[in-house]
Amino acid sequence: MKGSLLIARIAGIGVYVHWTFLILLGWIFFAQFQAGGLLAALRGVGLIVSLFVCVVLHEFGHALVARRFNVPTRDITLLPIGGVARMERIPRNPNQELAIAVAGPAVNVIIAAVLYLFVYVRGALPDVEAVASMTASWVDMLLWFNIALVVFNMLPAFPMDGGRVLRSFLARRIDYVEATMVAASIGQAMAVAFFVLGLYSNWILMLIAVFVFIGARAEAEAVRIIELVTGATVGDAMEQRFSTLNINQTLDDASDLLLSGSQNDFPVLDHGRLVGMLYRSDLFTAIATHLADTPVRQMMRSDFNVLSTNSDLESSLETFQKDSVTTIPVVQDDELVGILTQENVAEWMTLGAAKRKLARQFQSQRDSQLPSRVIVQTNRQEPGTPVSGC
Repeated sequence: MKGSLLIARIAGIGVYVHWTFLILLGWIFFAQFQAGGLLAALRGVGLIVSLFVCVVLHEFGHALVARRFNVPTRDITLLPIGGVARMERIPRNPNQELAIAVAGPAVNVIIAAVLYLFVYVRGALPDVEAVASMTASWVDMLLWFNIALVVFNMLPAFPMDGGRVLRSFLARRIDYVEATMVAASIGQAMAVAFFVLGLYSNWILMLIAVFVFIGARAEAEAVRIIELVTGATVGDAMEQRFSTLNINQTLDDASDLLLSGSQNDFPVLDHGRLVGMLYRSDLFTAIATHLADTPVRQMMRSDFNVLSTNSDLESSLETFQKDSVTTIPVVQDDELVGILTQENVAEWMTLGAAKRKLARQFQSQRDSQLPSRVIVQTNRQEPGTPVSGC
């Protein structure tokens, strides 16, 4: 996520802090400093850090269970409203999605249980009013926060865990896409309710409502995209008319090629063999730091992934995200036959959606024009069959 700082790498997963989280810490420090001085400010910041350690453990609950199902987690990012674990995909198997979804809240249940045992042994249950006013003890605050985190995350609304639990149950009975749309609609309805409630209570609730609404819509859109590309191959969507660069051409030549058309990234060839990729971002960086006659071979990327025409188009979308590129060369029998761009895929999906919509409309019109028929069914009774009556 842009604007994030790497603070740790645990079990091969990077943990990042978004810059807006630092604003939250600054605001807590300032507010507590005004209320009670330096010690109160440090206590407030320490409490927030402790709470977000629980959030990180929550996200690692998701990530480690997902790893058991061969679903890698790219990173975990801390935001002022919680944490986000970016997985490369969400499994369509309802049992796997359910296990991954409940793993995060399960971690908070364990933390809350341990803290409750400590509080119980101490013999003084936490005061809810003291927790609300942030005057309770550190343990009491942490206990109630984990309870609240479980309750909030299990609400049946995307992108919270409860939304994925709901979809996993719905997907056992109806189509996965339809299950997603139902769960997303419920999530957006809850977001509207949160927003209205926040108008009369707390602006943070309004912020959460916006996050939930956008997350639910993004989830529904992602599943629609997967539906459109399911069964399609790279050869269906790739661009076959494209420009290439020779390994000995210069940055000046690449600049002219970029300006002469709509293509942004260029395969680099050496005697007809694909040896590199020159991306627009790399070209801009090179122009600013190198002479115009610098050969493109010095600035091209030699380490890149390729696709074949028979590659699954859905998998290619994951390659775009994993490699953080906008163009992937397509090779068949060691020969460059096309390029697949994010723009190309988007246009192909738009056309595909329009064709499907037109086909449904055409089928609906045909069905409405068919003459209605009355089907008369005669029930034949075999001899000796008992007849029931009333």
